[in-house]
Amino acid sequence: MSESTSLPMRTLGRTGLLVTQLGYGAMELRGAPRGRPIDDEQAKRILNAVLDSGINYIDTSIDYGVSEELIGRHLADRRSEYLLASKCGCWAGEAREPTADGRQPHVFTRENVVAGVEQSLRRMRTDYLDVVQFHASPSPATLQEEGALDALLGLQRAGKVRFVGMSGTLPNLPDQIAMDVFDVFQIPYSAVQREHEAAISSAARHGAGTVIRGGTARGALADDKENSAPLGMSTGQVRDIWAQADLDDLLDGASRQEFILRFTFSHPDMHTTIVGTSDVGHLEANLAAARKGALPADVYAEAKRRLSAASP
Repeated sequence: MSESTSLPMRTLGRTGLLVTQLGYGAMELRGAPRGRPIDDEQAKRILNAVLDSGINYIDTSIDYGVSEELIGRHLADRRSEYLLASKCGCWAGEAREPTADGRQPHVFTRENVVAGVEQSLRRMRTDYLDVVQFHASPSPATLQEEGALDALLGLQRAGKVRFVGMSGTLPNLPDQIAMDVFDVFQIPYSAVQREHEAAISSAARHGAGTVIRGGTARGALADDKENSAPLGMSTGQVRDIWAQADLDDLLDGASRQEFILRFTFSHPDMHTTIVGTSDVGHLEANLAAARKGALPADVYAEAKRRLSAASP
C-alpha cells in the first residue's frame, strides 16, 4: 500500500484516546464456516495494510472465528501502533449448540467474562486490551445478576482492560447509557439504518466514546459487495430505502459506498466507524472516502431529509 496522507482523527470521548475516524473491524477475518475462507498470507497482508495506512483502531471479538488469533500472529510486534478492542460475554468455553444465527451463546457470568478476556489476551499476544465491550447488548439487570459488570471492572483495575464498553442496541441502549459506567459504546448506524441516530448523541453527551458499526451498510449497496446487509435487513431492503430516498443525484461522482460512508462520518457525535474487509482494494476505497471526511453540510441535510421522507 502506498504511503497515505494523514487520516482525520477524533477523541474517543472521556477515554482521551485519539482515534482515526476510520477504524478496522476484523469480523471479515473470522474464516469458515460463518465467513469466507481466509488464508494466513491474506490475513497478514490486510492487517499490515491497515496499520500502514495509518488506521489506529482495530475491533474484534471472541465470536469472530480465527480473527483474534490472526491479529496476535501478525500484529503482536506492532502492538504500540494501534488501539485494540474486543468483546466479552461471548462464550469462552468448549463449543456449545449454536444459536439461530450460528453463533455461540452469550453467557454473562463473572467466570465467563474473566475467561473470555484472558482468552483474548492469549490469542492476541498482548498484556492488555484498550477497550472491552459487552457483546449482544445485555440489560443492566443481566449485567448485575451474576457479576459480569463487576468482573470487567475488576479486570480494568488489574490493568488488563483500559476502558470498559458496551456493544449496545435498542431497546436496552438508553438504560445502558444512563448507568454512566461505560467509557465506549459501539452502536449500529448508517444512512439506511438510522434508528440509533439520537442514541449516538446521547452517549456522547454522557461523555462516552462512540464507535459505529455498519457504517457502510455492510457493503449492501456496492456492485462488488463483499459483505451482507445490516443485521435485521436484507440487501433488497437496503437498496429499496436508497431508491425511495432518490439519493443518486447527490453523489457528485462518488460511488454509493463512498457516499454512505461519508454520511456516517457526518454524524457530529461519531468518533470512529469500524469497517471490515479482507480485500486491500476495498480498504483503499474506504481510506479515500475517509480522507474526504464528512459530506458538505447542505448535502448531508438534504440526504437526511430525503431518507426521513422515505421511511415508512
